[in-house]
Amino acid sequence: MFPKYESIKEAVNERVVAVVRGSSFEEAIAISKAAIAGGIRAIEVTYTTPQVRKVFEALLDENAVIGAGTVLDSETARDAILNGAQFVVSPNFDEKIATLCNRYSVPYFPGCMTIAEMVRAVESGCDIIKLFPANQFEPSFIGSVNGPLPNVRVMPTGGISLKNASEWIDAGAVAVGIGSDLTKAYRNDGVSAVMELAKKYVELTGGDPK
Repeated sequence: MFPKYESIKEAVNERVVAVVRGSSFEEAIAISKAAIAGGIRAIEVTYTTPQVRKVFEALLDENAVIGAGTVLDSETARDAILNGAQFVVSPNFDEKIATLCNRYSVPYFPGCMTIAEMVRAVESGCDIIKLFPANQFEPSFIGSVNGPLPNVRVMPTGGISLKNASEWIDAGAVAVGIGSDLTKAYRNDGVSAVMELAKKYVELTGGDPK
């Protein structure tokens, strides 16, 4: 199996992608490792994190698929891939990023809100679409998308919580992206709180804790 599809398979199997947006690289490393210890094996580290390359370096040996988030241009995507990112995520769809990721067989999950954006993304080789921000939609929206576009796989991100994560999975989401919950848990109660929260998400969504 090609690396691109191995990364996609891992993300889908996990059902939960931890979106880590640290105020420092130290915080991002701590949250990421705690989430992995709690059973989440797909970690998206955002490029808004200071000295983000240090985070990628610290996570290279972890038992997880590590991706780059908030990637806004192809130059940043290339930097992420060279630093070990196994998938690339954007808040929007960018054709140049899609082309670069396809060139290197790295999955690209672009943020889309409309059918037109999703069709463009799929035509550009994107296998999973990030519905962002998901808090602007109801879980039933996935069914509306999959009616005319049954091949589109959707990963809602933004506003996902323990209260609604399973609703999105039941509605057809291949995975959910979670972020602010993990950050709040870390800042309030530290690493152990992130681990416990990660375990709850994995159990709730039916992911593979390995």
